[in-house]
Amino acid sequence: MATYDIRPLQLRILRILLAVQQVCEEHHLRYFIIAGTLLGAVRHKGFIPWDDDLDIAMPRRDYDLLCKHANEWLPAPYEMVSFETDPENYPLPFAKIQDASTTLIERMHLKYLGGIYIDLFPLDGMPKSGWLRRLHFMRYEWYKRALYLVHRDPYKHGHGPSSWVPLLCRKLYTMQEIQHKLSQLQHQWDYDTSDYVVDHDDGLKGVMAKSILGKPTPIPFEDAIVWGVEHPHEYLSQKYGEYMVIPDGDHQRQHNFHLLDLDVPYREYSQGKQ
Repeated sequence: MATYDIRPLQLRILRILLAVQQVCEEHHLRYFIIAGTLLGAVRHKGFIPWDDDLDIAMPRRDYDLLCKHANEWLPAPYEMVSFETDPENYPLPFAKIQDASTTLIERMHLKYLGGIYIDLFPLDGMPKSGWLRRLHFMRYEWYKRALYLVHRDPYKHGHGPSSWVPLLCRKLYTMQEIQHKLSQLQHQWDYDTSDYVVDHDDGLKGVMAKSILGKPTPIPFEDAIVWGVEHPHEYLSQKYGEYMVIPDGDHQRQHNFHLLDLDVPYREYSQGKQ
């Protein structure tokens, strides 16, 4: 468990969500709170008490449109970071919307520097065929793992055999090549014309009927009203099983950030390190 006061972080990332929600309403974009954020809304009427992140998802068409216009639509100090905005350095196959007035380094061996953020996942279509899905995710997980190894410090576990696979991945691929492969796979089936959909970060187990998500539906979260899925019980049951049961302390997952500063803009921090 982390040792910092979690509540100020929760309230700051909630402000990011509300800024994104305003943009979505102004430009008629769909989004849903998902995963632990939706679980928190249903079970705790806000954040899960020990949760220090926030997840939303957007149908692919809306996600791509926000990626294209984020710089003009998002108010300061918020900004989108993704492969599309930072193809040289960004290490993930989904976007983040971050607060540029803060500084965050999650893990020292992944040295991507930015601010506190919410995760933004694209929602894509899936075929009805189970074997097509399995084949698709065999390829996707291969490239996803390669992306991590290309970005990671190859000597995280020393200079022995553990460094050989990351170093080999760097010889076989560039980060840009892997990101393009992942993007092609994500775009393979259209969300709006598919009966089944997925957040690719969830893997094969995250495939579900699109009707479960339905239309973005208002749900209370802390002191705000945000947008959840139309059928939260079905969504949470598929994802978590008995989701109303609170896990014991050993299973209350939380980040242990390498560096978190809510008062220093990450660009100022970066300049100070040079």
